Amino acid sequence: MSLLSVQAYFATQAPDIRVIETETSSATVALAAQVHGVEPDQIAKTICLRAGDTILLLVTAGTRRLDNRKFRDHFGVKPRMLGGEEVTDITSHPIGGVCPFGLPSLIPVYCDVSLRDHAVVVPAAGATNSAVRIAPLRMAELVSAIWVDVCDMPKQPTD
Repeated sequence: MSLLSVQAYFATQAPDIRVIETETSSATVALAAQVHGVEPDQIAKTICLRAGDTILLLVTAGTRRLDNRKFRDHFGVKPRMLGGEEVTDITSHPIGGVCPFGLPSLIPVYCDVSLRDHAVVVPAAGATNSAVRIAPLRMAELVSAIWVDVCDMPKQPTD
């Protein structure tokens, strides 16, 4: 059902964007990067969080991690991750397929500025084997996202 809601969303909101379904799972950043032939940082991962009484979606570049201090400075509270079952209940998307598209109700969406490092990103599309290719600015516009800076830089490998 979740994949269908995302397909219906794009059919009405952005018919030029095609939902890509693959034979292989793309449920993790590493799998998605391999399946879609992009760098891991181009995978737009969506995290479902609680900020006080508010539930929100945060979309970040694939290799970035949430910086609790930056989040607290921006939202005024510490972020709390939601459990898998709660995420599915709220978004209708399974873990590994969570995205800001085709949601059953309005959920505030925030895009981390890390997404702007890429001309195209690949977020999931409601299933663990579906995704779309989209410019980050267009994605943010489609879902009425607010841009925030709440992630850290990826750790550089040490020799």
